[in-house]
Amino acid sequence: MRAAAISCLFVVASWAGPVFAAEAGEQEIVVHVRKEHTSYEISFEFTVPATIEQTWNVFSDFDHMAQILSNMDSSRIVSRDGDRITVAQTSHGKIGLIHVSVDGLREIVLTPPTEIRSHLIKGDLKESDFTTTLHSEGAVTRVTVHGKLVVTPWVGVALGAERVAAQTRQQYQELRDEVMRRKAY
Repeated sequence: MRAAAISCLFVVASWAGPVFAAEAGEQEIVVHVRKEHTSYEISFEFTVPATIEQTWNVFSDFDHMAQILSNMDSSRIVSRDGDRITVAQTSHGKIGLIHVSVDGLREIVLTPPTEIRSHLIKGDLKESDFTTTLHSEGAVTRVTVHGKLVVTPWVGVALGAERVAAQTRQQYQELRDEVMRRKAY
């Protein structure tokens, strides 16, 4: 997202509802999602076998995010004021048989190379606020993401926490893969 912080994520969590975790293979990304009505709280962390600068370069590459994330249709910086940027993004997903497109205008505050804060200014979602933090551990970078997403009632009824966790894991696996692809060159 979703980069969770970075993109319009189909990620969900809540304080009152059940927690769902989705895991991925040998380099697992465990996504914790809590859902309460139409509000989702998302938290997770994982490592990337790359330096913090290599990881930052991908996670903050908003003009190329649509080429990195398979659910991102477009992403472009529309304004910049130092480390504060405004990004217009369109992403898509499926809820059962229904195809959903999500447009959003986000204010992103960058604290290179350690933090990306994303706040939805306007768009199809009711609310979306995410913080992505990068921690250098030598040749490995630990990525921590926490955020809240509020969707419309009809989406909230149809969208399960398990699906949100799986979609989030896929997006961050794609970001990690892009870090590794760029590192190889």
